[in-house]
Amino acid sequence: QVQLVESGGGLVQPGGSLRLSCAASGSIFSAGTMGWYRQAPGNRRDLVATITRDGNTNYADSVKGRFTIARDNAKNTVYLQMNSLKPEDTADYYCYARILSRRFEPYLTYWGQGTQVTVSS
Repeated sequence: QVQLVESGGGLVQPGGSLRLSCAASGSIFSAGTMGWYRQAPGNRRDLVATITRDGNTNYADSVKGRFTIARDNAKNTVYLQMNSLKPEDTADYYCYARILSRRFEPYLTYWGQGTQVTVSS
């Protein structure tokens, strides 16, 4: 079994910053691509950012230049630094990870439970 535990959400004023963390634990042989999605009330879950094991990143156009994704492979942890936050960034943020639990088995996708980010004055 693999668990993803997120932390770092909360309430912040427009223009402020937050840092989200997501730590994977359990039966992990190797962690592949990790990333973040977000879902606002009434909306679908949308990609925010992804990062490969080698550090290649991809961002949604709406967050480019404001958000930075990073990871610590030794800790199986992914981070999302969010700067210049806007009210439209308000959503539940979910991390995911592609995990290989045993050699020669396929990578499986796991999700965190979500952490709420509210940007409001």
